[in-house]
Amino acid sequence: MLLFQKHERERRKSRMIMLRTPLCERLGIDVPIVQAPIGSAAAPQLVAAVADAGGLGMLALTWRGPEQARRDIGLVRRLTAQPFAANLVLDFPMADTLSVCLDEGVPIISTFWGDPSRVSRQIHQAGALHMHTVGSVPEAVDAADCGVDIIVAQGWEAGGHVRGTTTTMVLVPAVVDAVDPVPVMAAGGIGDGRGVAAALTLGAQGVWLGTRFLATTEAFTHDVYRQHLLDAAAEDAVYTHCFDGGWPQAAHRAVRNATLQRWEEAGSPPAPRRPGEGDIVAVDAAGHAHHRYEDLMPLPGMTGDVGDMALYAGQSVQFVHDVPPAARAVRDVAAQAAATLEQLGYATRHVADRTRQR
Repeated sequence: MLLFQKHERERRKSRMIMLRTPLCERLGIDVPIVQAPIGSAAAPQLVAAVADAGGLGMLALTWRGPEQARRDIGLVRRLTAQPFAANLVLDFPMADTLSVCLDEGVPIISTFWGDPSRVSRQIHQAGALHMHTVGSVPEAVDAADCGVDIIVAQGWEAGGHVRGTTTTMVLVPAVVDAVDPVPVMAAGGIGDGRGVAAALTLGAQGVWLGTRFLATTEAFTHDVYRQHLLDAAAEDAVYTHCFDGGWPQAAHRAVRNATLQRWEEAGSPPAPRRPGEGDIVAVDAAGHAHHRYEDLMPLPGMTGDVGDMALYAGQSVQFVHDVPPAARAVRDVAAQAAATLEQLGYATRHVADRTRQR
């Protein structure tokens, strides 16, 4: 029994080594799994749990403001000694928050939805790595040309706000080819280890998961939201412009609910002609009212028809069947990815051997 247990430990260790990529070394992580910047759900506790499990946790700080950003960064540092990242959306004023992130020594700054050249030099001068998310090959080339260190290729299957219209399967290898030798991460529609393995075989050196981490115990998500994620299938995650209050003209993907269905049945009219425009659907713990077409997701402490709010999720919601601790989610995804790559290597060798025999 002891010999078998030792063999299994060695086997698991060799699998994890197989999963490591050059980007893992650069980021200071053990496995190429990144918790995507899932808005308000990206609590410091989630970021730290992912980091301690060997992945890269990421704060979403665009709408937090400089002082709250400083507090969140401090809390993450108290919870973990591992590297983590902070994400900022360039379509919004974020200069002060970026300065806080750099002053606090956040080692990796992730940006999205805008021109990365505006901030890349500042990030590098502070000694941080710059990671930028794109939705097309031209965007990726522009990011590489301005010195971005790591490019995230976000496919159309992604949840939350979606930059492009190309699928992950096509976009990732196209971006890898276009920006080599800049390392590329894959995002969109990846919810388990098989998806991670597929992304790595496409040339990515790491993978972002958002929807999977929305349904973890440390995520700052309402129980009603989590239940919708558990109940949803891939086809329920709709690409839409419905929940645009606060971020107009920005496409996103969310689980179909009563708000989205009524809007679609009415012909998807623009504001202010949408059904139920101005309805208060939820009240948060501080007593603030939230309206039907806001871009905010349901958060703990909210009451009301919270299921009518924006239930962001990617098509990988198909693979969400439980709400585990984030560390277990990282371990399970990494183990499945390593096992898949091991099987793929065996199958490739087996086919090659048979070919030679012929």
